[in-house]
Amino acid sequence: MADLSSVKNDLVFGLDIGTRSIVGVVGYLEHNIFHIAAMAQAEHDTRSMLDGQIHDIYKVGDTIRRVKNDLERQLGFTLTDVCIAAAGRVLKTIKSSAEVEFEDETRVNSEHIYSLNLLAVEKAHSIINENSDDVKYYCVGNTPITYKLNSFEISSLEGHKANKIGVTLIATFLPEEVVDGLYESVEYAGLHVASLTLEPIAAMNIAIPEQYRLLNIGLIDVGAGTSDICITKDGSVIAYGMIPLAGDELTEVIAKHYLVDFNTAEKIKLEASKKIKGLVTFKDIMGLTQKVQASEVRTVTAPVIEKMAKECASKIKELNGGKSVNAVFVVGGGGKMRGYTDKVAACLGIAKERVAVRGEEVLTTVDFGDTGFIKDSLYVTPVGICTNYYTQKNSFVFVNVNNERIKMYDNNHLTVVDAVMQIGFPNDKLFPRRGAELEFTVNGKSRLVRGTPGEGAEVYLNGKRANLNSRIEQNDVIEVHESTAGEPAHITIGQLEEYNSTITFIVNDKKVICPRFAYVNGELKSEFYDVQSNDSIQMEGYYTVEQLFTFLDYDISMCDVYVNNELADNDTLVYENFNIKTVDINESRSGAYGNINDFSDNDTDKSDISETAHSDVPGSSSNNGETPDEGTGNDLQNEEIPEPKLPVDIVVLINGTPVTLKGKSDYILVDIFQFYEFDLSKPQGNVVLNLNGETGEYTAPLKDGDVIDLYWEKP
Repeated sequence: MADLSSVKNDLVFGLDIGTRSIVGVVGYLEHNIFHIAAMAQAEHDTRSMLDGQIHDIYKVGDTIRRVKNDLERQLGFTLTDVCIAAAGRVLKTIKSSAEVEFEDETRVNSEHIYSLNLLAVEKAHSIINENSDDVKYYCVGNTPITYKLNSFEISSLEGHKANKIGVTLIATFLPEEVVDGLYESVEYAGLHVASLTLEPIAAMNIAIPEQYRLLNIGLIDVGAGTSDICITKDGSVIAYGMIPLAGDELTEVIAKHYLVDFNTAEKIKLEASKKIKGLVTFKDIMGLTQKVQASEVRTVTAPVIEKMAKECASKIKELNGGKSVNAVFVVGGGGKMRGYTDKVAACLGIAKERVAVRGEEVLTTVDFGDTGFIKDSLYVTPVGICTNYYTQKNSFVFVNVNNERIKMYDNNHLTVVDAVMQIGFPNDKLFPRRGAELEFTVNGKSRLVRGTPGEGAEVYLNGKRANLNSRIEQNDVIEVHESTAGEPAHITIGQLEEYNSTITFIVNDKKVICPRFAYVNGELKSEFYDVQSNDSIQMEGYYTVEQLFTFLDYDISMCDVYVNNELADNDTLVYENFNIKTVDINESRSGAYGNINDFSDNDTDKSDISETAHSDVPGSSSNNGETPDEGTGNDLQNEEIPEPKLPVDIVVLINGTPVTLKGKSDYILVDIFQFYEFDLSKPQGNVVLNLNGETGEYTAPLKDGDVIDLYWEKP
């Protein structure tokens, strides 16, 4: 045995705790070559592990101790710390998507992307918790597959302007009970866990050198109980997973077919995988010697091999965003069965030369020394567990979050937000929260007003102000105060854009500009009304006669009012550009109109209009008590009232239906609403009103036989 005293402190002990056997490796890294100082392997006495899962902690611990003792005899000193790996069997991978929509177009920064990814991981955590039957899972990594900028796929979001961003990612979780089982078995054997990694990552470290990881490559580690899968792309591992089908499935089908025990079936499998032709000899449980062709054994196992290949290919595509990889490397004993790599290639739709077993050729940087073991794909994972120690000293660490002590899987880049998520701190309490939204309708269209944003969560790390992205380490103390919500949304009628629109009338030959009235849930409201959630607001396009003159502050109690030359009452509706005239009741008997003078064309403010209107009322204080001159151009009192005409009936065609208009001597287009049912109080778009094929004005005169089209046009 070589003298190891000079490298004793650099030695790394790695254990591959497999379903059928446990392999132990002790070695050191020097000049990029991993030198193996000692190596040992032991099979489980019973099936204490199934599908990569420890079933009997102490029997597995006994096997670990046998391997440990063997290595210590080779080395001449005691081993205390060990590196281990969790099998793919215990991994849970969830594909999850999330979107963030901004109130206004926003330039995307790293915080936005981090928050987006966090939303997707949180969704994945919720999904896994819903189906976990009270099993506690740790998130050990997440890998974005695609980002979206305004619904279009993009490779990088940062720096772009967007109204909406999205992500689809794969989040990977590890159950606490499985980790505890591994730790307990190792500690029972008298060892302390120095680091924990994942088996597919350990295999990847050896099977796919870093310079190859720019390529989109898949790795399948076919063990006894599970087939662990890993994917590389753009220089890093992007996803990992597993299927619960591997070498033991083949062994079991052989045992059942040839009526042999499990260990005998295992030997048959190995011999048949090595021989292209020739006989395989064994004894069945009846003690009878059997001789079968190796090709026959392969025929028996062919359906299982095809099933394994299909499921591995399907999982690879799932982890790789729905598409195949460029190539696949296969390691582990189960992958040596003839025909397996060809089936995987066929299922992935790639050339069979691009799926290959990797063994001796990927162990070129490993020196097995005089251990007696040969370079083989079986030893890729245990060696990878050792070399992984130098790059990722992963383990579990303890931190304190809001006075709660928690255990976390250390993936070498833990942050505050990872710890906060693990204690179940709600995501919406981390980031600024807006005040309550206000939803209502204006003229039948939905309207949403957002509340103001609040403040983000306050984070303290070991007593100092930090942020959610701050890195954390063993025994860190984290304190997080919830984010705050902003003020609830608030808006008044007067702040609505529609309220500031106007409606124009012609009053006594003068243009009068008035604001539109707002009705809230059927009730007239002022501009100072605070809009409430679910309010239905209607900005009407008309006044009643009474509303118009009340707004103008003009007393019409002693007047008759004519709208478009027709005598009106207080409830008569007055629309845009309608002509309104007042006639003094006493003077009308002698044939004279009353009037309102000097309305400015530019008056748009109610107070200005009201003042102007009020100042022109005869006898008002603004006239200084003087009576207006008679006979001026603005005085209509000496005009004669025309002789009234007898009412006549006319028939017009509205939307193809004949409609008879009655009771008036002359008719204008707006009169049709008195005889044809069309609800203007519930707008469904823009009103289209055509007269004889052309756009019609409300005041356009009607004659018998006119053709009218009336309908809502969607905006």
